[in-house]
Amino acid sequence: MYKKSRKIVLGGHDGIARVEVGGGAPVTIQTMWKEPISDVAGNNEKIEEILRKINTLKSLGCDIIRFAVPDMESAAGLCAIQKRCGMPLVADIHFDYRLALACIDGNVAAIRINPGNIGSRERVEAVVNGCREKGLAIRIGVNTGSLPKDLEAEVEGGKISRAEALSKTAMREVEIFDELDFLNVAVSMKASSVRETVEANESFARISDIPLHIGVTEAGPLIGGLVKSTLAFSTLLNEGIGDTIRVSLSSTPENEVIAGREILHECGKREGGVTIVSCPRCGRIGFDVHGFVARWQNELLSMKKDVTIAVMGCVVNGPGEGKHADLGIAGGDGRVVFFKKGKIVRTIDASDADNVFRELLDEL
Repeated sequence: MYKKSRKIVLGGHDGIARVEVGGGAPVTIQTMWKEPISDVAGNNEKIEEILRKINTLKSLGCDIIRFAVPDMESAAGLCAIQKRCGMPLVADIHFDYRLALACIDGNVAAIRINPGNIGSRERVEAVVNGCREKGLAIRIGVNTGSLPKDLEAEVEGGKISRAEALSKTAMREVEIFDELDFLNVAVSMKASSVRETVEANESFARISDIPLHIGVTEAGPLIGGLVKSTLAFSTLLNEGIGDTIRVSLSSTPENEVIAGREILHECGKREGGVTIVSCPRCGRIGFDVHGFVARWQNELLSMKKDVTIAVMGCVVNGPGEGKHADLGIAGGDGRVVFFKKGKIVRTIDASDADNVFRELLDEL
């Protein structure tokens, strides 16, 4: 029913990691940098700070990061970052094709463009030829806010759905790349509606083998965005659609990556790593579950161990409900217990919980 996607490659040059997308490769996780980078070029301290944050995102499971490039200063900044960064970085370009050319000259891993707002075909060809020469990838981005006027009119007239218009728009853009025999390309079709996002990607996947980057655009704040993204991704991924994802949230890049990782794990698309189970807390609370998880989450998820960690608020949810965990903690009345596979191994004062937890964690 749906075509198997072909494989494309990001990176693999100038010290940048080679990341395969599509063709049976593992589904990759993307996020987008949330801050301007117009003041980065030539600022070694700023670049070092960004590289540290990128390394944190990588440790959490991120494979690709996209940066907005609204001006030449930002293009120079992205090129400076990519020169020292081993993760594939993507330049997000709108309107001015010269920004894309500047990033291509700087050997970034990929260019994201919306051909519909770049301008003439000649400008699109210039970007394609530059990427071909450098061995870079291109993502064609289409969303409901950038539909061609004729298709928008058909939507408003009730002749086609907005999802159909997204798919048709993407196919129009793809025709240019087919004519230019440029195959290292992916497509994204995003709406803020789950149904429209799902239907657009399903429609495209029936007729094309181009890898798909999936996401719900402008999904909203943390809770709403997670709900929308989970519904859309689980539907598409379970149909075999989607080669790379981004959970778009009005939140931190770290939360986007963690959310993407958890969705892929629950959909059976990514295995291994630390699994955290924790109780929601109630009136029986005897241990600060929320605070403990907040302190340890990123470090735990960065570990290269296939283990389950349980953080429970009381003895009801402690060793009993968490007995499958490789390591667990529960507490009450100023004391905490540590347990492994349901068996209590240590009982201590709650004030020393973090120190003992690290000690037991290192033993796993």
